Amino acid sequence: MKGKRIIAGILLAGILAVTLTGCKNTDSSKKETEKPVITLGSDSYPPYNYLNEDGVPTGIDVELATEAFKRMGYQVEVVQINWEKKKELVESGEIDCIMGCFSMEGRLDDYRWAGPYIASRQVVAVNENSDIYKLSDLEGKNLAVQSTTKPEGIFLNRTDERIPKLGNLISLGHRELIYTFLGKGYVDAVAAHEESIVQYMKDYDASFRILEEPLMITGIGVAFAKDDDRGICEQMGQTLEEMRQDGTSLKIIEKYLDDPRKYLEVDDLGY
Repeated sequence: MKGKRIIAGILLAGILAVTLTGCKNTDSSKKETEKPVITLGSDSYPPYNYLNEDGVPTGIDVELATEAFKRMGYQVEVVQINWEKKKELVESGEIDCIMGCFSMEGRLDDYRWAGPYIASRQVVAVNENSDIYKLSDLEGKNLAVQSTTKPEGIFLNRTDERIPKLGNLISLGHRELIYTFLGKGYVDAVAAHEESIVQYMKDYDASFRILEEPLMITGIGVAFAKDDDRGICEQMGQTLEEMRQDGTSLKIIEKYLDDPRKYLEVDDLGY
């Protein structure tokens, strides 16, 4: 009987341990779902934001945002938006912020910004057999960009004396289309973030040549509405900087990009 009591006691202890563990997990999950939700708007822009094989948002910005907002006491919901309507969506409150490899350059007065948290090169890419090697070689050529992006403004406004007059500037609504146009020879060149071009070449086994001369080096930030006075933007900026300093950002970026340290060189960008 004594042996049976001991065995019964061990079984009871095991059951209690499993039950208590289950309670802890349930409590933890409950606390997570009780956190206020921040809605982050972005379009598909690998490797910063895209859907994985299970249809779940992933990428550099998704991971950075998830960690940053977790530290701030929020949970984040990433939603796909029409990139051309991003300003309208954040100002109406339909989304809380915009985060999708979003350049701060030339937009400082349009939004309240957290960042920069990443440095990115805006570049021009051509087919490997192209005779375009410098920005000046784009004179009279046809170039494609994603609409409402920084390269579109650079070639439309031509405030940089290095930018020649194009034959045609073609603005397309979706990132993938500009590369399709280049691959099929509908345009002579495309302009975009260097990381986006490199990612597309990996994903689709494409062979483009990136010009050595960049259009610009810009800071990437998180945009909130100009009149958003909740203090979340400022807290987000501080948290992203803490993540840059403690190595968290580096660990995330190196999953997606080669030479990850260069993307964290934001101190001299002048913002």
